Amino acid sequence: MLEGSILQKLEANHRHSKRPIRFGVYFKNTLVSLCHALEDHILNDKSKPLIITAFQRGKWYLQEAERYADITKNAGHVVIMAAPDSGWNSHSTSQLPNLDLVSLDSKDPVSEEWHLIILSSKYTAMVLCQELSESDYGVAGVPQNDLERKFYGLWTFEPELVKETAKVAISHINSYDPELGQKLFEYQNAIQTHPATPEDLNAVVSRVVDYLQAEQKNTKVQLLDNNLVSNEIQAFLRMAQIMDFSDITNPMAASEVVALAETMGQLLDLPAWQIKRLRLAALLHRIDPLQRAQSELATSFHRYQEDAPSCPLTCPLVPGAQVLRTMPRLRAIAQIIAHQTEWWNGTGEPAGLIGDEIPLESRILALLSDFQLRINHKKSIDGINTQEIFTQALEECSQQQSTRFDPKLIEALTLLVMGLQQGLEIPLLAPKTSAGMWLLDSRLESENKASQEIISRI
Repeated sequence: MLEGSILQKLEANHRHSKRPIRFGVYFKNTLVSLCHALEDHILNDKSKPLIITAFQRGKWYLQEAERYADITKNAGHVVIMAAPDSGWNSHSTSQLPNLDLVSLDSKDPVSEEWHLIILSSKYTAMVLCQELSESDYGVAGVPQNDLERKFYGLWTFEPELVKETAKVAISHINSYDPELGQKLFEYQNAIQTHPATPEDLNAVVSRVVDYLQAEQKNTKVQLLDNNLVSNEIQAFLRMAQIMDFSDITNPMAASEVVALAETMGQLLDLPAWQIKRLRLAALLHRIDPLQRAQSELATSFHRYQEDAPSCPLTCPLVPGAQVLRTMPRLRAIAQIIAHQTEWWNGTGEPAGLIGDEIPLESRILALLSDFQLRINHKKSIDGINTQEIFTQALEECSQQQSTRFDPKLIEALTLLVMGLQQGLEIPLLAPKTSAGMWLLDSRLESENKASQEIISRI
């Protein structure tokens, strides 16, 4: 990580914090798709966002000049940091009134970085990376294929982190042009960033996944394909994470349901593939667009097969209603989440499934998300101890057995509560949004060292 770079400054700010930043490694083709998706989303954004970019080796990105001419039409202000030899100065885009070009010194570490920072009143997003050095590439050396070049960094929708990075970037710009720096600080302060609505996040996440999938169709190298798929999963995990953060009354819901679900899966002696799928569904179970989605049964409904991990759920969902269904490998997860609102007695939604027709993971999620919500609510009540919290939450859930909840799962939950009351500790592990592939395919655990360098494990 280059000393004095924006990436290094951000890492230093969080090095000893409670929430250190987790970085990943990305191929160039992944970053191109990510940036193009976020940039094109601006074309449909009427909130006039502030956009700060850094074009690593700017002369390679002059082709983006026309693209940024279109972007400025919907942006409040655009700042482009690039090397003096990039050719941006002579392009007509640099003369647009709401665009400023900052010519970076050739020794400036930011000239080796690739950034896209977007601050909107509706959402925030950024890509923040720098290319691996020649020594980082190791014995294989710098790749001959341009799309196989690797970059170290992160991308996120997290508002506070994006706003912090924007301030670091503006401070860097200020060292070149104090007048512009002051103007940007004022512009950033004037943007009233509101928590992203499910619809806004749904739109930008769907676009990101669409662009990554489009790149997949042109990718023949397995490592590049894995990196694209991993980032598609990351997009959904980030969306779920923002949903949790926006709920100030229950911000740890996903992590706590995941922990409970994994423990219950072990009590039920579920196979590893099913616990893995349950974990991913639990991480994503609060994505609001999914909770409100409707589904309908096919005329010839086939039963869910619990004993066949390779067999997808066959109850089709209304096209376009489920954002997760844009990714084929997550369609089973979409089904699980959609059917968590079914009731054991068949009176639930969206399909009116009854008893064991409801996917097992859906039944587990329904019970544990309700149990977690009750526990979280009772924690705010004065005069009630932990033992009583568990007991009361269990009793309230038990009142709905055989109507809303599977009676067999109530029995498992009773065992789980007994363990909790006797000191069983369930570790809460926040999802590492720079990872995720192993949640889909256990075979990736045996991938070679080069693949492991790209995809971290949760």
